[in-house]
Amino acid sequence: LAEEQGIDAEAVLVGSVAKGTWLSGAADIDIFIHFPLTTSEDELKEYGLRLGYGCIERFGGEAEERYASHPYVTGYIDGYEVDFVPCYRIDDASMLRSAVDRTILHTRYIQENLRDEQKDDVLLLKQFMKSTGTYGSEFRVGGFAGYLAELLVLCYGDFEGVLEGALQWRPGYIIDLEGHGTGKGFEDPLVVVDPVDRNRNVAAALTLQRMAEFVTASLNFLGNPGPEYFQPPSYSTDAAEIIGTLRCRGSRVIVISTGVPDVPSDALYPQLRKTLDSVVKNLEAEGFSVLGADYWSDESRSAFMVLEMDVWELPSYRKRYGPPVWSRRHRERFLRKHERVWVEGSRLTIESPRRHRSAVSYLRDLLSKPDRLRMGKHVGAEIRRGFSVDLLDDVIGEAEKEFLEFMDAFLNPWKALER
Repeated sequence: LAEEQGIDAEAVLVGSVAKGTWLSGAADIDIFIHFPLTTSEDELKEYGLRLGYGCIERFGGEAEERYASHPYVTGYIDGYEVDFVPCYRIDDASMLRSAVDRTILHTRYIQENLRDEQKDDVLLLKQFMKSTGTYGSEFRVGGFAGYLAELLVLCYGDFEGVLEGALQWRPGYIIDLEGHGTGKGFEDPLVVVDPVDRNRNVAAALTLQRMAEFVTASLNFLGNPGPEYFQPPSYSTDAAEIIGTLRCRGSRVIVISTGVPDVPSDALYPQLRKTLDSVVKNLEAEGFSVLGADYWSDESRSAFMVLEMDVWELPSYRKRYGPPVWSRRHRERFLRKHERVWVEGSRLTIESPRRHRSAVSYLRDLLSKPDRLRMGKHVGAEIRRGFSVDLLDDVIGEAEKEFLEFMDAFLNPWKALER
């Protein structure tokens, strides 16, 4: 197609399919269209999109334009998702013009260094990570990227070697396969210096939480190995069973629901996290105690923030402290303003009626005045358009299967890590 149109470009198959390390059922195909370095950025975008759309149309697929560091085209062809991504033709990281240019170097490095017998170990490791909830570098997961899993097998030799090696990890642990010596320049929980780019940490997206969960799952597997670790956990979709779990715990779950803004998932989830963190901070400041909080979305219609409450109702009155009794300037004004004043320690003290005794009532008021919260821009706009705050007991009967599975995982986080 490029030749027909007189465009200087070549197509290269990259990613896990090219490396022979794709998981069954996840064989999305990545085709990078690389252009000479003399190509302008505008030409790269124009020609890349034109060739991507043209290829998808020629094979009878459906095209959708997406955006990473620059636009690319995704096609759905014969049941496969195929990405056509424009990039520059480079030989090493010193020639990088955009982040995606590095992908071809990654593919080449794995093809040249990963032995055929190690490909099965990579597949085992990826499936283990997926089943324990630690696979995927997108924000919602914060786990291990596929390329990172491949490098870990190169480092430790095989699947069990990776798990045994992980038991030695600590925050700031450095893996430097090519001896670049740049690992100390990163401040991430795990540092894996990119063999093809000494200034990049392949594990930058890995959170401390997922790193610690992987170490725990590795410890559990090595102590009692079994095929169950390569299957997803069994999560309940029985609403009555989930409510029964809550009854046993003696806690309450509050569900905040709102619409989904028209943004990519990688923009949606950071905004939900930012909003949820602000909600928790406000609840705690008001005297309500939060045991745990998380968020979930179907990415099309509804987004949910859930909070398991240790304390969800408070007394009618709260204690408020005034100035020290020997503060001449302030004590008289405090005594004129308030009645029924007593002393605790050396502080003048009163009881003040609460505006909200229940966490549900407080949240409804808080979210109706969202300027009091630190929220993601687009999620904040959705909340301004409409939201609801309910106890889980009142809404779980209408919940979808995926939300019920999320709730069971939220209440039983151990299920992902042990079998």
